[in-house]
Amino acid sequence: MTNENVLEIKDITVDFSGFCALLNVNVNVKRHTIHFFIGPNGAGKTTLLDIICAKTKPTNGVCTFFPEKREPIKLTGMKEYKIVCEGIGRKFQVPSVFVNLTVEENMILSLKGRKGIWQSIFFKPSPKDEALINETLETVGLLGKKDENAGALAHGQKQWLEIAMQLVQQPEIIMLDEPAAGMGKPETFKTGEILKRIKDTYTVIVVEHDMDFVRQISDRVTVLHEGKVLLEGSCDEVLADETVQAVYLGRGGERNA
Repeated sequence: MTNENVLEIKDITVDFSGFCALLNVNVNVKRHTIHFFIGPNGAGKTTLLDIICAKTKPTNGVCTFFPEKREPIKLTGMKEYKIVCEGIGRKFQVPSVFVNLTVEENMILSLKGRKGIWQSIFFKPSPKDEALINETLETVGLLGKKDENAGALAHGQKQWLEIAMQLVQQPEIIMLDEPAAGMGKPETFKTGEILKRIKDTYTVIVVEHDMDFVRQISDRVTVLHEGKVLLEGSCDEVLADETVQAVYLGRGGERNA
């Protein structure tokens, strides 16, 4: 029987020379859900993503990945590149596409097994790879931009391209750090619709400040405050909680808290 949790974060503590960024954090992420981590600046959200992908080593605790049809994998202590190979992708807040390459070339570069930018430029995708690239670009609304330079894309389109570059690697989990940052409302809404579309295939973990975006697509929301889990539940449950309102939503309003 498949574990309904795709990720289990157990007793994670991160102590940076006396500054406790995370303290005894316990979170389970369900398979094929969109799970948000929210909270004020400094709450520990990005540090938690760093723990999952082994960019940061915890002082205590274990993070375990439960891939479908494979044995559980202890992520704590692994190399970052090995975690990517096992099926966990991460997109950072600032788009990091290759602006002088076409959209398609960016996708080819992201294919599993491609080594080096020059090899990828002169590499001719197989029909199977081509179909995967086209399907993924269609999912994010960029199939018509396939032959355009990535540098000519609008900000939101670059974000969608980078999401596509993660998806073409066919991970089981994709982690997104503020994917709606810098977007207007129409672009943010479209980003949400893209993520809702892909969750049947992937599990999506999001760090975000835009509460309208959280309302639009979240299945589960974990609120972090001063390195601890303050509350976890549905978006409505979280936003209705008086403590959450006091420590989070009260700081500058919902959208920019």
